[in-house]
Amino acid sequence: MKKFECHINIDRAINIVEALQIQCDLSVGEIKKAIDKGALWHSRGKTTQRCRRLKKKLHIEDKLHFYYDLDVLSQTPTPAILIADLSDYSVWYKPYGMLSQGSKWSDHCTVTRWAQKNLLPERPVFPVHRLDRAATGLILVAHSKSAARALSMMFEQNQVEKTYHIIVHGDHQQRPQPDTIDLAIDDKSARSHFRCLEHHQASNLSLLQVNIESGRKHQIRIHAASIGLPVVGDRLHGKAAELNQLKDSDDPVDLQLCAVQLKFICPTNKTEQHFSLPIELHPQLAKLID
Repeated sequence: MKKFECHINIDRAINIVEALQIQCDLSVGEIKKAIDKGALWHSRGKTTQRCRRLKKKLHIEDKLHFYYDLDVLSQTPTPAILIADLSDYSVWYKPYGMLSQGSKWSDHCTVTRWAQKNLLPERPVFPVHRLDRAATGLILVAHSKSAARALSMMFEQNQVEKTYHIIVHGDHQQRPQPDTIDLAIDDKSARSHFRCLEHHQASNLSLLQVNIESGRKHQIRIHAASIGLPVVGDRLHGKAAELNQLKDSDDPVDLQLCAVQLKFICPTNKTEQHFSLPIELHPQLAKLID
């Protein structure tokens, strides 16, 4: 499939589409669709930003950076679900496969772009924290720079209480309850608290509640695998032989990791906010073993 990038120095009066047409073997329609999906970046001086405005006036010495990957641009985002809209920020359910943030190639499959296109009234969007692409659950999107700064700082300082549900291979009932895992990740301290909610003996699967005191990349998945109870569907840290044993289907099992609750003091009005995911969106043993 077609993949390329081009970088254009603006040295004369020209519009964005014309500049790209000269450099790229694409139709006007293909160029416009790619720009709408986040493939174009604009530099002026020391500032480089994603650009979607086709009529943006270009200055001499501006630069355009166009990243075209047809495989990426052909992807269709799975709809996110709005949980709560608090004006300065909103809370969403991020489904499997949706990204927390974009890349230089596109941002059309991100929860922030989905919020920007579907939230009314329309407003700016800023990422606050992330969930793995393979994970699901609650995620915040800020709608002002001040809210983004305040909320991001709360996550960095562990002032947000995050609760996850995971389904793992094995019987977690055999371990201490609660089960605290202290295991550094990338030389940084990381602590997770696991508690078994349910165990299905025939399939030897356990549903766990997890609270974390830090937010390292893949922390829950790494900690679960470290005690011999990998998260179901984890292709990176799990057991490959177990991935497809749960369904009478050739389709791979999705990662069974979901952010089900967020609790924090609202930086805007200083009230306690507690958001819970509807139960039907939680990981459920019954869905895997039926």
